[in-house]
Amino acid sequence: MAGQQLDLREIPPPKRHPKIFDAFEDLESGEALTLVNDHEPAPLYHQMAAEVESFDAEGYTVDRVGPDEFIATLPKR
Repeated sequence: MAGQQLDLREIPPPKRHPKIFDAFEDLESGEALTLVNDHEPAPLYHQMAAEVESFDAEGYTVDRVGPDEFIATLPKR
């Protein structure tokens, strides 16, 4: 699954969601946005599921790979 990766750890929190939504919108159907974050992005998951029709919530994954490192994959239908 092709797509894009964003490392959010150096981006100020108020700027993260707009950047994520813009990047997700640029994806083609079947691609995924991979996020590297300093916390589990549960609020983002719920926001995407509620607001973005093309977000494949069933295909969403998140893995903790370090104490302050989470990798989340947001697939687009």
